[in-house]
Amino acid sequence: MSPISVRGFAVASATAVTAVGSVVGVASGSVAQNNDAEATAADTTLLTDIPAGHQAQVQTASLTRQADVQTIAADASAKKDAEEAARRAAAKSAIEKKEAAQQAEQEAKERAEAKAAASRDASGFPVQSSYTVAQIQAMAAQMVPGDQFQCFSNIVDHESSWNYTAVNASSGAYGLFQALPGSKMSSVGADWRTNPATQIKWGLNYMNSTYDSPCGAWAFWQANHWY
Repeated sequence: MSPISVRGFAVASATAVTAVGSVVGVASGSVAQNNDAEATAADTTLLTDIPAGHQAQVQTASLTRQADVQTIAADASAKKDAEEAARRAAAKSAIEKKEAAQQAEQEAKERAEAKAAASRDASGFPVQSSYTVAQIQAMAAQMVPGDQFQCFSNIVDHESSWNYTAVNASSGAYGLFQALPGSKMSSVGADWRTNPATQIKWGLNYMNSTYDSPCGAWAFWQANHWY
């Protein structure tokens, strides 16, 4: 039953009550009874005017509308939350990508610096008939990037104790880095047997090309005790 038909039903009911009241009033000679009947009919609520069989239908329709409104509101809230989560995820991803790019740029810069240092001409150091450990370490400090020097030094300590003429009695490995064969070092200088600077240049090149850096070479050495 629609609201209009319900209202019509209520009005019809009120009219009927009024009519009955009028008859009673005439019969009793009381006008007040007629007025009371009209007031009572006017104050009767809409739901009580609806036949009992239709009240449940009206209530169900009202609850259904309320549920629909709540569902729409919940969907809108969920959509808003999803959009916010997506925005935050995109922002986090952008930050991570930026940081990764900056890290890659820094690493590339460090590798370039290491290669530039390794490419230094060994002739830049004065040639001597012999060299002390302190002199050899000073050469290395000028050729190896500062943040890689300790790793570089660790390897030389273990391989030759900074003895540029060290020879392995069983294998014939030679020099600061125990190159095998020692003649490998001729790729950077013919004086590889007697010039520590030539050996340092070769060793740094080898570590950079094979392990990406002296620290990469040292990490491998620690795990395998060779490099």
